[in-house]
Amino acid sequence: MNQYLEKTSRSPLYLQLMQRIRNDIGAGVYPAGGRIPSEQELCETYGVSRVTVRKAILDLVQEGLLVRRQGKGTFVAGQRLRRDLRSVTGFTHACTACGHQPDTRLITAQLIPASAEDALLLGLPQDARVLELCRLRLCDGEPVLLEIARFPAAYDYLRDEAADASLYACLNRHGVIPSSARRDISLGHATPFVSKHLGADVGDALLLLDETVLDQHGAPLHLSRQWIRGDKYTFRM
Repeated sequence: MNQYLEKTSRSPLYLQLMQRIRNDIGAGVYPAGGRIPSEQELCETYGVSRVTVRKAILDLVQEGLLVRRQGKGTFVAGQRLRRDLRSVTGFTHACTACGHQPDTRLITAQLIPASAEDALLLGLPQDARVLELCRLRLCDGEPVLLEIARFPAAYDYLRDEAADASLYACLNRHGVIPSSARRDISLGHATPFVSKHLGADVGDALLLLDETVLDQHGAPLHLSRQWIRGDKYTFRM
């Protein structure tokens, strides 16, 4: 059904299209997590060019209302998870606190030589080795973040637990309590490796969280870097 936009309006066509899509989302025409029509379908429905459609979609993606998934299309963003950075909690807690189901896919688990930065931040000798865990974290089956965490080799027992949802729960069972953290949050971009696992396009903007977590005695526990889909996750400070 044609729903052509007002080409004589003072409002640019892409802004009119953005508002139409917002209205349809608000009315439930496109539900949370649902796929919106393809660029070609939107062109035909609203009588506009592909350039106009792409501009409208890009701006709605940047607003966080829509999300693009590589090879699948453009979807309405769902409810974002909220993580409180005032305490040391992990992804599992953020999921369950919002009533969602967390899941984990273990990509790699290996002992590797510590880099100079690893040794400095973890208080290790230069010839030490660290346990590196690379895991994809999912919420209700949807990829949300990709994390690489490095622990002193003394925590090698975590390798057997790495496919479980919560490493922190495992640490607690061993009497280790993550108690404080130093964090840096910045804007990152999807590399080919990150894109492959998160389902983002190469170069897409992502939240980048770097952490140094300390245990209850103030000793360095682990380092981590997380590439996070901004349409799925938000932080509270």
